[in-house]
Amino acid sequence: MIKITSPSRLHLTLIDLNAEIGRVDGGVGITLDSPHMRISAENADSIEVIGKSYFADRMRTAAEVVMPDSRGIRITIKEDMPDHVGLGSGTQSALCAATAVNELYNLGMSTRELAIAVGRGGTSGIGVESFKSGGFLVDGGHRFSEKRAFSPSAASRADPAPILFRHDFPDWDIILALPDTKGAHDIQEVDIFKQACPIPLREVQAVSHIILMQMMPAIMENDIESFGCAVNHIQAVGFKKREVELQSQSVRDIIEFMQDCGTFGAGMSSFGPTVYGFVENKTQGKQIQKDVQDMLDETIGGSVIITRANNSGAVIMDTEG
Repeated sequence: MIKITSPSRLHLTLIDLNAEIGRVDGGVGITLDSPHMRISAENADSIEVIGKSYFADRMRTAAEVVMPDSRGIRITIKEDMPDHVGLGSGTQSALCAATAVNELYNLGMSTRELAIAVGRGGTSGIGVESFKSGGFLVDGGHRFSEKRAFSPSAASRADPAPILFRHDFPDWDIILALPDTKGAHDIQEVDIFKQACPIPLREVQAVSHIILMQMMPAIMENDIESFGCAVNHIQAVGFKKREVELQSQSVRDIIEFMQDCGTFGAGMSSFGPTVYGFVENKTQGKQIQKDVQDMLDETIGGSVIITRANNSGAVIMDTEG
């Protein structure tokens, strides 16, 4: 039997949705210890997914794509992640199922090969690399001549973007606010890309400057204050600015509150609505968690948790040795 625990991820921002110098996309992300997805898998006569989950059909499809002829698998979903909230659950669910087949039948495929097979990573390489190795990640996007469009991962068949930078994320507490609503997905995402892109070059340059000269050095120097300043700045520029503007007032209020209440930076992951912030002091973190929970309870509902980064990626165990 194979057991897999897959991390979630924060997608902090896309970098270049202008493409003037020949590449598009690019992204920055942090792998999270929780929420996570847990499955078990064993040989079977057919492909079967057990457990009530939004991702059951996606897992079944992913397993079918890589399954050797005349073989089967029984996947049991032990623990789920919320869908369409900006935590990368679609990529993780597909990779969990494909990896289970890969391990059970000794196919010898890499995580990247599995991602290409199941059609993940067409805009961002962050989710695929989060599964593989975890940590803080920066990817280099795609050649625009090959992708030929501004489009989200669900509508792109491009291969996962190359990882330019990977570093263990510091041991900072991460507050996650999970509003009881969904972010843009499927055709909504496609329409947003069409309407918002290309992003003005000067904004792309500003985002690139922040990432290269503030965010990445802050990770290497364990500088939470500079990292937080970078996070706050990217909420108001580039494609991330457009993503934030599409949110409800309640979600935008949570971002602003978390930026002002003592976190070292706060922002929104991907298309939201998940909001995140960073703290060093556990007592302070607990108070912010309570205050944000009160805000959610009074508005759109939801939950607030405190987690940390995952610096190792998915855990894959063969319980039969």
